[in-house]
Amino acid sequence: MGLHLIKLCVGADSIDDLREWVAERSLRAIAAGLEPHSVHTTRMAPKRMEELLDGGSLYWVIKGQVQARQKLLDIETFTDGEGISRCRLMLGPEVIETAVQPKRPFQGWRYYTEDDVPRDLTSLGAGIAEMPADLRRELTDLGLL
Repeated sequence: MGLHLIKLCVGADSIDDLREWVAERSLRAIAAGLEPHSVHTTRMAPKRMEELLDGGSLYWVIKGQVQARQKLLDIETFTDGEGISRCRLMLGPEVIETAVQPKRPFQGWRYYTEDDVPRDLTSLGAGIAEMPADLRRELTDLGLL
């Protein structure tokens, strides 16, 4: 493991918004008799698919900060009805909160190495995940988390 993707989470104002979207997609998949997962479609396909699928995740930037991730389950390339090449990122149903990490805007997605990713919130110690998000953000800004 060691390679991930990072992408802006357009349209979501919070982790709760992202979780609602993922839950809705998972329920649709279950209703269709499929595995519970969400799909994110992008224009460009990553060239390093094997590395990404060896335990990688898609890290989401919400309101200028990396705040969550979803495990990458599969990556499929396809051509849409207009003849344009596209890529489906199949994502696990769980939205995993991470330590907050500021990120400037960018277009598309970027590779994200293991050295760059924020730690999962649950790995930061007892009680951190239960803190209100605003308090965690303030402590992070002060360099205490």
